[in-house]
Amino acid sequence: MKLVPYRRMNEIRPMNNMLSFFDDFFNNAFEDEQSEDNFRAMPMDITEHDKEFSIIANLPGFKKENVNISLHDNQLVLEASCADKTEELKGTVYRCERYSGSYRRSLTLPENADVTKIIAKMEDGVLKLSIPKKEPTPLKKISIT
Repeated sequence: MKLVPYRRMNEIRPMNNMLSFFDDFFNNAFEDEQSEDNFRAMPMDITEHDKEFSIIANLPGFKKENVNISLHDNQLVLEASCADKTEELKGTVYRCERYSGSYRRSLTLPENADVTKIIAKMEDGVLKLSIPKKEPTPLKKISIT
């Protein structure tokens, strides 16, 4: 079973206007995905193994104290915030590429994910989550009386 990122209904584009769809794709190919509430979606890899699911998310420059992981109704929410408030009044800024803001990603976990045993580690700006799978419950046979 695959983990699929949650998308709001307003993010789904109508397929009848393919020209606009491709124009937007190529015009925004190098920009981060950003939603209306100023949160960006963090880049991540999601892998399924025999006994677990693995999620690896890149959060360069973020401290683990600024990363929040929550779970509600099989919905895993990863959030990270970073604020760089240093201002220099000398000179003219021509380009500012350092990111200051928030990331958020929401994933619906499959039924066989054991949410009580999730392990999260963060090292060198890389968040790693290990989500074990539940053992399948054996088929229960019901006898007819």
